[in-house]
Amino acid sequence: MSVPMLKIGAVLSTMAMVTNWMSQTLPSLVGLNGTIISSEGTHERIVSGLYPGSEEGWQVYSTASDPDGRCVCTVVAPARNLCKRDPRSRQLRLLTEQVQNVSQSMEVVDLRTARDLQYVRDTEPLLRGVDGRLHTYVANPRTLTAKGLQELKGQMSQLRPLLSVVEQYRLDLQTLATLRLELLNLSIILTAIQEEIGAYDYEELQQRVLLLETRLHSCMNKLGCGRLTAVSSPITVRASGSRFGSWMTDAMIPSSDSRVWSMDGYYKGRRVLEYRTMGDFTKGQNFVQHLLPHPWAGTGHVVYNGSLYYNKHQSNILVQYHFRSRSVLLQRSLSGAGYNNTFPYSWGGSSDIDLMADEMGLWAVYTSIPNAGNIMVSRLDSRSLEVLQSWDTGFPKRSAGEAFMICGTLYVTNSHLAGAKVHFAYHTNSSTYEYTDIPFHNQYSHISMMDYNPRERALYTWNNGHQVLYNVTLFHVIRSDG
Repeated sequence: MSVPMLKIGAVLSTMAMVTNWMSQTLPSLVGLNGTIISSEGTHERIVSGLYPGSEEGWQVYSTASDPDGRCVCTVVAPARNLCKRDPRSRQLRLLTEQVQNVSQSMEVVDLRTARDLQYVRDTEPLLRGVDGRLHTYVANPRTLTAKGLQELKGQMSQLRPLLSVVEQYRLDLQTLATLRLELLNLSIILTAIQEEIGAYDYEELQQRVLLLETRLHSCMNKLGCGRLTAVSSPITVRASGSRFGSWMTDAMIPSSDSRVWSMDGYYKGRRVLEYRTMGDFTKGQNFVQHLLPHPWAGTGHVVYNGSLYYNKHQSNILVQYHFRSRSVLLQRSLSGAGYNNTFPYSWGGSSDIDLMADEMGLWAVYTSIPNAGNIMVSRLDSRSLEVLQSWDTGFPKRSAGEAFMICGTLYVTNSHLAGAKVHFAYHTNSSTYEYTDIPFHNQYSHISMMDYNPRERALYTWNNGHQVLYNVTLFHVIRSDG
């Protein structure tokens, strides 16, 4: 099957690309899950099960067909640093090192030649004197006296180092012949690479890669929303902080902004660390500190369009803190919402109100006494924090480990401990729910924060003092113009 066969009504299951679209410092963090997942209702007829390496390009590595004859595919996109892992790039690096070695050798020969040439020039008058006296003695041996012979011996002794200089010249000629051969080989290899690459220079190729990345992002956005079918193996980004906390990137800003925010703890915290890139976060360097005017409760914070949205300590008040101005833009009470461990997730930690963002916008997940402790989902206006619409999911919040939104659907895990799985899904577009069985590896056995980032299509988790990423597999319906 080839990619052009993906037309109207075709179904695509795409592995999300996480850190492949961050600061260039983090490609090695992201690994794609090689498990082949067939969506519900499809035949288990796998046409091709070869999983491509991360250095390959767009690949359809599994296909199947459902009862209606529609194509089901799994596609893996190329890594962002594909160009850096290109074998030709390695060749060019080796060639650069060889050129440097040749240059250094030529510098050594040049310095030595200049030094020896100066010595020859300084010795030239003495050499001419000795040569003249020898010609005189040869022409008339009687002119050679004992004193003259002694002086001649002294002059010859002074000229003796000239022999080693001449010998060094001979060796340098051999070195130059070797360097000439190396340069010839380098020229042949460079010509071959130039012919292989074609008329594009490296900078132009880089620009083409950036253009392709932009088009790929655009293509991903056109895919629209999908239903969660699988969660990948965990990718541990860093181990830092206490047992509880949260970390995130902005869910809305352009991908060129790769800042990362970290908030350690769940009780009365006020310190937010802002890292310049994911690579800086991994290394724990290049960060600035924001000191919030009001402390937070829980770990259900979210960064959305340049602002931090969080639950104010010991209240059901939502706060919008703007990072650039370092000021609170808005505060609003979430009417009726429980707080201060009245209706937390199963792990506690004042996790009564969980703010999150997905492709549809900003959401609040919470509960209240009138709802008998069942999870409420409310869509919020990010500019006013007013509730636009609410849904009662019927799922008891205290039985949930964590929750996250993808494409307007709330997904709930059955535990925060080892053996957890995505157990429940509530679809706000149809006000319906279903029980699911989507396992994932809870590597460090205590998740206190789990949020989806729609920009990177990945799950961010804080797991027992470890910051962990998960790729997700979404079930998409592609609608194209042919």
